[in-house]
Parts: sequence; structure tokens; C-alpha cells
Amino acid sequence: MGNNISLVLLATGTGTSSATNLGTSIQNALGPVLGCLLAFFILFWLSLVIWTFRDIRSRTQDFLSQILATILVLVFNIGGLFIYLILRPRQTLAEIYERQLEEESLLAEMTERQTCSNCHARVESDFQVCPSCGQKLKRACPKCERLLELRWTYCPYCANSVGAAVPPGVSGMPTVQGNTPSSSLSGNPNMQVSGSGGNY
Repeated sequence: MGNNISLVLLATGTGTSSATNLGTSIQNALGPVLGCLLAFFILFWLSLVIWTFRDIRSRTQDFLSQILATILVLVFNIGGLFIYLILRPRQTLAEIYERQLEEESLLAEMTERQTCSNCHARVESDFQVCPSCGQKLKRACPKCERLLELRWTYCPYCANSVGAAVPPGVSGMPTVQGNTPSSSLSGNPNMQVSGSGGNY
């Protein structure tokens, strides 16, 4: 009878010691795993904060907005990151700068584009008259035959005097000077003009 009780106690002690050993081994195994998970969580949290700070700095120069966005993610972690992604500016400063450069280049191109002063049609720099309305745009130098502006009185290429400036409203048609009898005749050489002196 005593031997049976001792065997039972021995078996119970062995089972208890094996359970204690199993619990200790589980705790020993879970310790490093929990430590790794905690370290990963801390690193992930700090990475979110750093990424948010860099991202908000690339989108705005307002110091208060940068601090508030960083604190939001620092306090609320992933939830704060979702809120920041909803509220952050849509474009970065670099994208805004590139868009401004594109707009300025388009405005410069529109400013440099030459147009006719009469009909505002697009003309090239080597046009003498407007192809749409016939407005005289430039004239050729009689000496070097380079195209000159209408307001110039001297050729800048050969220093030749080209005479008085042509008014900008004058078209490519030749002008009529004075009231000479030939200006009033219309192409019929046999036409007679009656006057006080008889027939001409």
C-alpha cells in the first residue's frame, strides 16, 4: 500500500515538473518573439512619423502644418496616417513649380508669337505682307535687300538711308500722290477730258 502511494506521488511530481518545464520553455520561446514584435512595432511607428514629416515638408512650407501632421501620426499611429493622407495637400512643391514653369513657357511663347496689327492673324518674321488682309508688315532694303521694319529710316545691316518711315496703316498697294490728270484716268488711252482749254 505504501509503495503504491509513493509511486503515485512520484508520478504526480514527475508530471508537475514536466508541466513546469514546458511552461518555462514556452516563456523562454515567447520572450524573444514578443521582443522582436515590440521592436518591429516601434521601428514601424517611427518610420511612419519620419515618412510623414518628409512628405509634409515636400508639400508645404508652413511650419505649423508640418508639426501638426507629424504629431498626428506620432500620437495616433496608423489612424493618424490615414487622417493625414486624407487632409494633406494634393501636389508637392516640386510639382507646383513645374506647373508654373510650363505656364510661364506657354505665356512666353504666346508673347513672342508675331501677329498682324490689322487682322491679328499669325505671321512669320520673314513675311512682307499679311497673307490674310494684305497689310504691309516689312519692306526690303533697296541696297542689301534685307527685310526692315516699317518704322526704320536706316538699314541696320548696311547703314543705307531708306527714307521716311511708312505709316503702319499703309497696305502693300502703291500710293497715289496729288491730283494729276493721270491719276484720274482709268486705263483708257483714248478717253478725252473736257475742260476750259478744249480737248487734250
